[in-house]
Amino acid sequence: MQETKRMADEARRTGHQVQEQVQKVGQDYQQAVEDGFEAATRSLSEMNRGFQAIAAEVTDFSKKRFEDVAQAWEQLVRARTFSDFVDVQSKYAQKAYDAYTSEIAKLGDMYLGTARDAAKSFEQMSKRFS
Repeated sequence: MQETKRMADEARRTGHQVQEQVQKVGQDYQQAVEDGFEAATRSLSEMNRGFQAIAAEVTDFSKKRFEDVAQAWEQLVRARTFSDFVDVQSKYAQKAYDAYTSEIAKLGDMYLGTARDAAKSFEQMSKRFS
């Protein structure tokens, strides 16, 4: 009889331990899901911020280029000789080329920064599970 009671107590303790472990696994899973959702939200927020900055940069660049085109047209209208015409056009072409290459490099850096910032949330989350 005592052996049966001892076995029942041991089975009860084992059952409670298993139940606690299952609850712990469930809580860990729930926390991981919440952390993943938070990381995704932060990541999307960073991407949104980065894309807004890129859009603002492209808008500013477009405005500057439009002003440069208008200025070049004014200079072309005032050109008296063919060599003046070619000089204005050459200067504008060089200025436009320099501006475009500089802007492309800047936008590339902005895109990389946006991707890097968006990935940080997931990096931080993955470090917690390592």
